[in-house]
Amino acid sequence: MEQTSTRRVYANSWMTVREDGIRRPDGSEGIYGVVDKPTYALVIPRGDDGRLHLVEQFRYPVGERRWEFPAGTAPDRAEADPAELAVRELVEETGLVAREMTALGMLDVAPGMSSQRGHVYLATGLTAGAPQREHQEQDMRAGWFAPDEFEEMALRGELTDAQTLAAYALLRLHDERRCANR
Repeated sequence: MEQTSTRRVYANSWMTVREDGIRRPDGSEGIYGVVDKPTYALVIPRGDDGRLHLVEQFRYPVGERRWEFPAGTAPDRAEADPAELAVRELVEETGLVAREMTALGMLDVAPGMSSQRGHVYLATGLTAGAPQREHQEQDMRAGWFAPDEFEEMALRGELTDAQTLAAYALLRLHDERRCANR
């Protein structure tokens, strides 16, 4: 597929929306709408006891609160080093500081409509502190969940954030590989 034109339709501090003219392999033309957002980091905080730390906040587009792993982007659509962003997001949303951050993989948010990609990290060796949440995160809550509680929440439809569920799959693969290599 070839891009033949592009125009910015909308922009704010978090995203831009563009409409691209395209030419398909068969020569036919069309348009493609794309949401551009900067790269994000998602952090899976895991305590020494194996429990996972989640945050819950109101998500306006779906009109409901959602449990999810801490995640975020740099301000004003800036690109940032994903590892540095992971450290910042963990402290900001949870107050936790990690002794070790392990890269688990990368996720495409919604490749049919968005260019955004995320980097997933496992945070271990955690020390508690006070969260440093942004103004729009003031309604955020946090909690620790055993892996079986996490999975039950997902099966009951109480945990539906796609990035969180995909990150958990990367965590499970990471853990299985570590066990197999012992």
